[in-house]
Parts: sequence; C-alpha cells; structure tokens
Amino acid sequence: MKLYTKTGDNGTTALIGGTRVAKSDLRIEAYGTVDELNSYIGLVRDQDVNQGRAAVLKEVQDRLFTIGALLATDPEKSRMKTPDLHEEDIALLEQEIDRMTAEVPPLRAFVLPGGHQSVSFCHVARCVCRRAERLAIHLQEHSPVEELVIKYLNRLSDYLFALCRKMTQELGAEEITWQPRV
Repeated sequence: MKLYTKTGDNGTTALIGGTRVAKSDLRIEAYGTVDELNSYIGLVRDQDVNQGRAAVLKEVQDRLFTIGALLATDPEKSRMKTPDLHEEDIALLEQEIDRMTAEVPPLRAFVLPGGHQSVSFCHVARCVCRRAERLAIHLQEHSPVEELVIKYLNRLSDYLFALCRKMTQELGAEEITWQPRV
C-alpha cells in the first residue's frame, strides 16, 4: 500500500464514515490540533526529566488518539466502532494533578512560561491543548461532540500546567512569576 492516495489533492479529506469534507473544515481543524498536541506530548515525554512519567504521558497520547478518532468520525454516517473515553481517564489526570500539586510550593502568582527548555516545551503543549479544547467546543456548537472529549482536554491542560511546575522544581529551574507593572 502506498502512503499517498492522491484523494486529497483537491483539498478534501474523508471522515470516518466516508463523508468527504474540505481540509479546512472545523472538524478537521479540531482533530488536527489534537494531533499537533499529541506530537508535543511526545516531545514532553522524551525529556529526561519525565522518564518516571513516561507511562502516564504515553497513556495521555493513547487517549489523544481516541479523541482524534472521535472527532474524525462523521456523527451522522459512521457505523464503525470507535474507541471511547471513560471517566477513569479523567480521574487519572486528576490524581496526577493532585499528587504533583502537593509536591510543589503553593501558587501565589501567575507563572510565565519558561525557565528551562523542557518546561517551555510543556507550556507549548498546554497552550495547544487549550486551543484543541476551544476548537472542540466550537465544533460542538455545530455538530455533536462527546462531552468527555471536552472534559478530558480541559483536565489535560490543568495536568500540563501542574507538570510544568513539577518539572521546574525537579530541574532546579526558576519559576518565573508575572510581576504586573502598575
């Protein structure tokens, strides 16, 4: 089988279920952003500081593939069985957030992204996650989107923020806080 099909040369692509839509369609933008997020999560997972968290981050990547499949499915035409999300997936993120938050100093100010390259990668992932969430919500205004998709993306961005703070601590980097000019 060849990698290229040429079926998208006219600017369209197929959803799961066979419906062809423009590559600029909101549904494509939503799952494409989830794919971009998954790539950034891989970059975060590959940082030495995250060796002990690699299994959790791989689980996140697996769930993002699930979300991508759900978003890539035509809700009106597909009869294919797609993977699904569970409340336990969100509970895992919440447990990890609680554990990491308990291990870092209390947050007393807004944190500026940066301090260490590895932490910056994680902040980029967090921002892409928020964009994916916004796009999923926008899509939901026009077409059905499973509630757990939005809930998971919301919680994942919280997880990534907690991870940024934990990585900063473990790397001995400075947590740079925003000092508003008044």
